[in-house]
Amino acid sequence: MAEKTKSKGQQLSDKLFLNLKNCWEDIDQKTEKEVEEFASAYRQFLDNGKTERECVDTACAMLDKNGFVNIDTLEGKKLKTGSKVYQNVRGKSVLAAVIGKKPVVEGFNILGAHIDSPRLDLKQNPLYEESELALFDTHYYGGIKKYQWTTIPLAMHGVFIGEDGKKTTLKIGEEPGDPVFTITDLLPHLAKEQMEKKASEAVEGENLDILAGSRPYDDIEVKEKVKLSILSTLNKQYGITEKDFASAEIEFVPAHKACDVGLDRSMIGAYGHDDRCCAWPALKALTAIAGEKTAPEKTAVCYLSDKEEIGSVGNTGARSVVFENFLSMLCGGTEADLRLCFSRSSMLSADVNAAFDPTYASVFDKKNSSFLGKGLVLSKYTGSGGKYGASDANAEFCAKVQAILNYYNIQWQFGELGKVDKGGGGTIALYAANLGMDVLDCGVPVLSMHSPFEIISKIDLFVTYKGYIAFLHDA
Repeated sequence: MAEKTKSKGQQLSDKLFLNLKNCWEDIDQKTEKEVEEFASAYRQFLDNGKTERECVDTACAMLDKNGFVNIDTLEGKKLKTGSKVYQNVRGKSVLAAVIGKKPVVEGFNILGAHIDSPRLDLKQNPLYEESELALFDTHYYGGIKKYQWTTIPLAMHGVFIGEDGKKTTLKIGEEPGDPVFTITDLLPHLAKEQMEKKASEAVEGENLDILAGSRPYDDIEVKEKVKLSILSTLNKQYGITEKDFASAEIEFVPAHKACDVGLDRSMIGAYGHDDRCCAWPALKALTAIAGEKTAPEKTAVCYLSDKEEIGSVGNTGARSVVFENFLSMLCGGTEADLRLCFSRSSMLSADVNAAFDPTYASVFDKKNSSFLGKGLVLSKYTGSGGKYGASDANAEFCAKVQAILNYYNIQWQFGELGKVDKGGGGTIALYAANLGMDVLDCGVPVLSMHSPFEIISKIDLFVTYKGYIAFLHDA
């Protein structure tokens, strides 16, 4: 049957309207295999890196494997075209670069993501006994719905640092046969008052205490037998005493593994998509650039930062000088050269956006939302309450990024974080923009963001990876 000729109006609408396809519709078998392989490697990355320290360890191992050299080990730190270097910042952030052909004063092409995620941190003096149960006292990290963290299996990750500087790494709850932890909740039969409270008050932050044990130490003379039993176990296995918690970094995260979601296996469900689903393709994009026969035109940089979820603070966050210090080492010139380099640099703030959720459609502006399966998301601005806290990318840079993606036939969509005055959020974009760089948020759309089990589309992850490679080549 002959194809019906399109009317003049239909032809015009094809030309003028923004018609986004589902990206699954246009892929062939070869590409579908690549999507699945990329998704499988990403799931492994998530399972290996549930904390920022573990992400850095995984990233540095990948960089070493791909021929990158720790810049702190280079004598004189002399770099040349094609040099591949990285810097591990206190084990919690990492920066990497491939030196390009053009002089550094021409600027860098930068991908900046973060590798911390919402979680539960132990307090400095966390272990206590109550009613013959041992519990850990926590302080939640980042923006969470507190009720989502009760009655789920939790794993214990972190480090203890001895007075001699020796680091003891701990990971309990991830391997088959490991014990897990949990936070208890009220049974419905006794929860009438709790269920009448606002969701934000039904579970209080001070009550997010983790069940650690119930077996007493076998000594009738001891007062806190269960607490002693837990400390005895930790001491035998890790050499830890109670005072060691004061300086430790112990994080509790969901114990489940990343997995496929849906009968069609089109999605990935996991803890930590925000923002590791952008960090992983950013890192992979840089190693792909590093593996090419010729160096990129401009120096390509990947920055995986810490503490974004609490404001990018501290000496491993994007507001610290570590980012500037690393770029300064790459420049190797005067302060004036460095500032000129910043002003000519381009950065994608590789961060997620909220995917439209039909179950909660009332908080989204559907016309300006991102959707699962429709490619990477460009967010001109984030922020809240009148764009407060946004970098608000200029039109020239937005058009430039869109042109690059269009040239490589990479589908992009735009997205805002919900309706005006319904909420909002921030990224590291404004801190790079403060240095004079052109910056645009660009990443993967996510369902159930900041929950213990977030959802992304495999095709969006892969398209984002391809988009990041294109940007490093041509920005």
